[in-house]
Amino acid sequence: MKRIGVLTSGGDAPGMNAAIRSVVRKAIYHGMEVYGINYGFQGLIEEDIRKMELGSVGDIIQRGGTMLYSARCEEFKTEEGQLKGIETLEKFGIEGLVVIGGDGSFMGAKKLTEKGYPCIGVPGTIDNDIPGTDFTIGFDTALNTVSEAIDKIRDTATSHERTYIIEVMGRDAGDLALWAGLADGAESVLIPEAEDTIEDVTDRLKRGRERGKRHSIIIVAEGYGSGVEFAKEIEEKVDLETRVTVLGHTQRGGSPSASDRVLGSRLGAAAVDLLLKGSAGRMVGILRNEIVDHDILEVLNQEHSINIDMYRLSKELSI
Repeated sequence: MKRIGVLTSGGDAPGMNAAIRSVVRKAIYHGMEVYGINYGFQGLIEEDIRKMELGSVGDIIQRGGTMLYSARCEEFKTEEGQLKGIETLEKFGIEGLVVIGGDGSFMGAKKLTEKGYPCIGVPGTIDNDIPGTDFTIGFDTALNTVSEAIDKIRDTATSHERTYIIEVMGRDAGDLALWAGLADGAESVLIPEAEDTIEDVTDRLKRGRERGKRHSIIIVAEGYGSGVEFAKEIEEKVDLETRVTVLGHTQRGGSPSASDRVLGSRLGAAAVDLLLKGSAGRMVGILRNEIVDHDILEVLNQEHSINIDMYRLSKELSI
């Protein structure tokens, strides 16, 4: 294999640039040419492609976002869109593709592999919701962003003796909320994988008031429900003044942590190694600090699950 491509797709995540840099420099080290595809699968269809050199990825490892940009592409979900992408790959002589993104991106990689183009998936999403890997690129940075915000909110919650509901990202996965809740001592953590009710939360708040506690932090994953609506329910059931903070897209931004830079570098290099070995339709990941790879289809067929021991611990420590 002498010529490969790399793209980022779906939501951006800090550390994607580290992975891009690793793919480009690892491939060039092994005598390959690398082409960067802008705007994900949309750019593949539209032939928005550029040749990457060593200098193309200089001074990007510390930058958040993705230098190749990202976009969601409905057209690529169709047979016609996939065939357009294949025409582009053939036109540029690209023999293999590294796809950095989440499960939607991996579905695109799977479709291309089925049509004869080797693809390797690199998990990049702040949600940490990809099976087969302990961590995804961007999760650690987002977690630290959330934790820093909660620390600041707790200062004002303490000063005004209020209950703060903090809504974090996590449409289908509660890892970000769970890890932040444990890291910052939240009184309640509400995630889509668990069945906590409003009564569970209000009972905990009441017990806290009985022992003199005057402020609380409640973290809600967006997949569980709206932080604003949840705050209204609490005020209706308990005589407490609440405030809501929706952290939103601040969680995706910022310079990647050292951990995400290292993870992106390791996974990007592993993806190139797999292409050099002739592998296709695989996803690289990290388990117990060892680089692993799995069949993308198997990954897509699995359901993400939380660390139930961590969830139990968060409840035990918030009594």
